[in-house]
Amino acid sequence: MSRFTILLGGDLVRTPELGVQITGTRVIAADSGIRHARLLGVTPELWLGDFDSVSEETLAAHSDVKREVFPLEKDFTDGELAITAALREGATALVLAGAFGGARADHAYLHLAQALRLEEEGIPVLLTSGAQEGRPLLVGEHEFDYADGTLFSILGFSDLSGLTVEGAKWPLDNVEVAFGSSLTISNEVRGRLRISLAKGRAILVVHRILEV
Repeated sequence: MSRFTILLGGDLVRTPELGVQITGTRVIAADSGIRHARLLGVTPELWLGDFDSVSEETLAAHSDVKREVFPLEKDFTDGELAITAALREGATALVLAGAFGGARADHAYLHLAQALRLEEEGIPVLLTSGAQEGRPLLVGEHEFDYADGTLFSILGFSDLSGLTVEGAKWPLDNVEVAFGSSLTISNEVRGRLRISLAKGRAILVVHRILEV
């Protein structure tokens, strides 16, 4: 398996879990996502984008990183270009670091949608800000190991059918959830979290318990 970490422009905090998740991965930075390299203690093998969000100081600080420059007016975001580059290099799994928050809500939404598309194509994806994680939920059974009390939500990207949630404060048993419903927002882990879905597509968003 060839695992890649994509450094995106959203928020990021380093946590022990994130450190483990990126260990052994190859790294590609998308535009301003390069600022996370020092935080994570990694050196990207490629830095690409239109560089419209990068200061001269940042350019100088990472002058040794190979760059691929794209025009400002283009058909794809810098993040999607970075993902495409990783797939071209044989990526079989992706960690999208800096996928949440930041100045662009449209980009954050797109990261979620891209993760679902990639998962459907057989590429496992973890979206993360360190404090938050996102994992695509397609038809089938899914199991996760999170600490008791961990807050989570299931964001539907369609109507959901046959949704069952076990190991939660508020379990669900084979329910129908309309697209846009808040039924699956703000639940808590109680034991081993298991989610199964008969029809639809969704994202599990987890808010990790950070040590103060």
